[in-house]
Amino acid sequence: MINKPNSKRLIQEDADSVLKDLINSYCEDLEKKLNSHVIFYMGPLMSPTDDLLKDKIEGLAIKYNNLTFVLETDGGYIDVTKRIAEVLRHHFKGNVDFIVPNHAMSAGTILVMSGNNIYMDYYSVLGPIDPQVPSDNEGKLIPALGYLEQYKRLIKKSENGDLTTAEMAYLIEKFDPAELYKYEQEKELSVSLLKEWLVKYKFKNWIKTETKNKKVTDKMKEERAESIAEMLNDTEKWHSHGIGISMEVLRRDVKLKIEDYENTTDLNKKIKCYYKLLKDFAEKNGHAIVFHVNREYDGYRV
Repeated sequence: MINKPNSKRLIQEDADSVLKDLINSYCEDLEKKLNSHVIFYMGPLMSPTDDLLKDKIEGLAIKYNNLTFVLETDGGYIDVTKRIAEVLRHHFKGNVDFIVPNHAMSAGTILVMSGNNIYMDYYSVLGPIDPQVPSDNEGKLIPALGYLEQYKRLIKKSENGDLTTAEMAYLIEKFDPAELYKYEQEKELSVSLLKEWLVKYKFKNWIKTETKNKKVTDKMKEERAESIAEMLNDTEKWHSHGIGISMEVLRRDVKLKIEDYENTTDLNKKIKCYYKLLKDFAEKNGHAIVFHVNREYDGYRV
């Protein structure tokens, strides 16, 4: 008996094919506008994202020196973030820029800081650079700085003689010296990478100061990077690991140069068409992790 083709499935496949072609067309328009390869990733910065991205980029026929990375992420591991940045810089010798249409938090913020230019609009947010680490006790991701701050708070109460019996029991049960050391290392690596990447890439073409037109020295770049790292690492200022920091606040308070793509009508339209169709397609198919590299859409459910 010959099975009849499932007409519903065929119609769905045809519709998906049309949408993928349209996504590719929007991507090509954006590439021509930016004179740059454009790739998209939505999902956590966790293994094997770095391996998958490496394989996909190695399969890319390089026709532009520049790369524009459209990113949406809640964050992830700092070692994965570092490897992704290294892959991008290995394959693209020109500018590596980032577009954040919605959010790039925690480790995502650190990755964005490896770019030569950062594009956002009024709705986009970055976050504090609070790396997420796996808890050995519970096996889930926790913000490292929150863990360290809680430990310091309890230690200070202990030194002042204000620690309750319940808090003492909590301190003994929950805080492992080996984990504390690991979290301190993650924090230091996050700050170190952010400072290194800002000086090397983001500040590469910072030649004169905007207000006084003074020549910018290497020392000035290092001091600005230090200031940005300290502010983004300040848990008291931002209060929450998941707080969003808008373009306006990044410019005004953090003193970070951000390109507002909404000010360029044509670019704004091209970014929104590409991003919105990708997001809609991902949501329709239940994909929480999405790559769009080299005209290929890959989506994964979690």
